[in-house]
Amino acid sequence: MADIKVPVFSESVSEGTLLAWHKKPGDAVKRGEVLAEIETDKVVLEVTALQDGVLVSTAKNEGDTVLSEEVLGVVGDAGSAPAPAAETVSGPVANEATAGGTAAQPDSGAGNEATRRDDLSPAVRKVVVENGLNPAQIPATGPKGNITKADALGAVGQQAAPAQAAQPVTPAAVIPAGARPEQRVPMTRIRQRISERLKDVQNTAALLTTFNEVNMQPAMDLRKKYQDQFVAKHGVKLGFMSLFVRAATEALKAFPVINASVEGKDIIYHGFYDIGIAVASDRGLVVPILRDTDQMSLAGIEKAIGGYAQKAKAGKLTLEDMSGGTFSITNGGTFGSMMSTPIINAPQSAILGMHNIIERPIAQNGQVVIAPMMYIALSYDHRIIDGKEAVQFLVMIKNLLEDPARMLLEL
Repeated sequence: MADIKVPVFSESVSEGTLLAWHKKPGDAVKRGEVLAEIETDKVVLEVTALQDGVLVSTAKNEGDTVLSEEVLGVVGDAGSAPAPAAETVSGPVANEATAGGTAAQPDSGAGNEATRRDDLSPAVRKVVVENGLNPAQIPATGPKGNITKADALGAVGQQAAPAQAAQPVTPAAVIPAGARPEQRVPMTRIRQRISERLKDVQNTAALLTTFNEVNMQPAMDLRKKYQDQFVAKHGVKLGFMSLFVRAATEALKAFPVINASVEGKDIIYHGFYDIGIAVASDRGLVVPILRDTDQMSLAGIEKAIGGYAQKAKAGKLTLEDMSGGTFSITNGGTFGSMMSTPIINAPQSAILGMHNIIERPIAQNGQVVIAPMMYIALSYDHRIIDGKEAVQFLVMIKNLLEDPARMLLEL
């Protein structure tokens, strides 16, 4: 017999909600198989089986509040409980390692190479093992032909898409019939936490937003000219987000206070650049972090963002993915937003907002021309960031994107 326990929560998480059971008493289970999901105010955690056997009993029901390391149920051997005929599971699925679980023992097959490779960095190995990846099938972009974390996250994105259909999502409200119908739906823990954090920022920070506009034609021409070669070499498309991340990183170097945070009566200046990318998911807005963006290539940025987006949709983001961050970027343009005033992600002090690209008339060299224009916004904490710095930061973003060669050549 083996107890099924709630994963150990981080210090900032006190409890969670049992979101769903994927097995019922009497069902056969395999080591590493997901048995249940627990929602905290930050992420959804998977509870996996530590051994082959049968789910003997459950101690908690869906919707119950659970604490760190609390017993959820018991798994025993095949004789412990009547088990229905189980489907035969073979191939890589049986050997898949999942977050929070224990990897299956390796055999001589290529599918277990992820657990045998010793030339991966700890960060890459963690992504590989948790997601059951085969390093031999991951395109490497590292300077010495090694696999980077961005490469691994990109591979996660490619494999996550077919699994999305099996993931539970927050159901849409079903309004009952009637003349003036209503339905009361409790907020999820994640939605409650989002609400609390956003309101805390409004109550604490001195929020102000400055705007500018960018002629996206040069960036569009660059992407069109090199897209095929970029895809052929890196296996991922060149998007605008990587250019914005690169431009933001260069601007953060020039204006360190934008990359700073407030702690009590102190200003903490960060000598690294960890940029959060706001991603919409079925459970709410999440902000996974691209770490050390000053050391990332455009291809690495695109792969990492794609991997995070797929993990968010599949409910696979971890606490580590979303912890930290010194600056954030949000792109409302993907949903058609023309202009907005984004709210900073505390304890960060600024956030860059991207919007949709619209062809409009502008004055250029004394003539009126039609150009693809984007409004950009910088919301910032006026307690430590002056208007001059905020405006100059946004102007630098504009100038770099309107002449991307300067950015790529580091001029």
